[in-house]
Amino acid sequence: MAAKPREAKRAADNTRDSGGGGLAASAAALAPGHYIVATPIGNLQDITLRALDVLRQCDVIASEDTRTTLKLLARFDIHTPLVSYHQHSGGARARELVERVRAGGAVALVSEAGTPGISDPGHELIRGCIAEGLPVFPVPGPCALVAFLSAAGLNTSAFVFAGFPPRKPGERVRFFQDLASETRTVVFYESPGRIRATLETIAEALPGRRVCIGRELTKLHEEFLRGPVEEVLGVFKERRPRGEFVVGLEGTPVAGGASLDLEQEYHFLMSQGMDDKAAISLLARKSGRSRREIYAAVLQWKGKRGDDA
Repeated sequence: MAAKPREAKRAADNTRDSGGGGLAASAAALAPGHYIVATPIGNLQDITLRALDVLRQCDVIASEDTRTTLKLLARFDIHTPLVSYHQHSGGARARELVERVRAGGAVALVSEAGTPGISDPGHELIRGCIAEGLPVFPVPGPCALVAFLSAAGLNTSAFVFAGFPPRKPGERVRFFQDLASETRTVVFYESPGRIRATLETIAEALPGRRVCIGRELTKLHEEFLRGPVEEVLGVFKERRPRGEFVVGLEGTPVAGGASLDLEQEYHFLMSQGMDDKAAISLLARKSGRSRREIYAAVLQWKGKRGDDA
C-alpha cells in the first residue's frame, strides 16, 4: 500500500535529519559514525535532549570513567552497553571501536565529565576515525572551559587553552615564564592537590597578575575567586583546596589600545595636578588591574617622556 502524503513526507524528513543524530534522532536510527557526546560537569540537568537520544540509540558507549557514566545512564533509564576507554586503554581498544564504526555501527564517546577530546584521551579515538575516513559527529553540550569563561569576567575576545600545567616545579616555572608576554587570556585546568603550588608559581613568575578561579562549576559549592594572584593564593593558604578547578590568567597589557588610553588619561590627570599615588589608584580601579601593574606602566610612560621616576 502506498504511503499517505503526510507519512511519506515524515519518512523523508526523518531520512534527511537522522544523519549525525539531528532533530529526528528519536524517530530514526542513528547514522553510522562516531558520536562525541558532551555530558554534565556536575549538574545532571545540564544534559541535552540530543545527547540522551544518542546515548539511548547508539550501539555502544565508550566511557572514560564507567562509574560516573553508569550513574548518568541510571538517572535517565538508559541501558546501552558500556565499555571503558581511558588513557590506559591502549591502542587495541581504540582499534576495536574504530572497527565497530567501520562495520556500520554507532559509537558514542563520553568523558568523565564535559566535552570529550578537550584535554582528555578521547582525541586519540577521534583522530583514529578521521584517519580512516569515518564520520565523526559532535553532540555539543557542557564544557568546563566554556562555562568558566562565560562567567569569569576576563577578556574573551581571544584566549588560549593550556590544558594542565606541568607537574614538575622547574617545568611549571618555565611554563608560566613563557606566558609573561601573552596578551590573550590563558585558561587551564588544575587539581586540588596542585592548585596552591600553581598559584605560588604564578605569583613568582608573574607578580601582580590578575586571575580568576572557578571551583566546582555547576555543583552545589560552585565558587569564583577573582583578584591579583597573591590575594587568591592567600585564600588557599587559609583553607584546604577542594574540588576541580578552572583557572583564568589575565593577559599582559598590549601596547596601544586600552593601554594607550590609560597612558593618555594618566598624563591628563598629571596635568590637572593629581599626584602619582592618587592617579595610580584611580586607574587601577577603572581598568580592573592591580596598582602594581599600573605603577610599572607609569614608570614606562615616564621613561618615554624622559621624566624623573
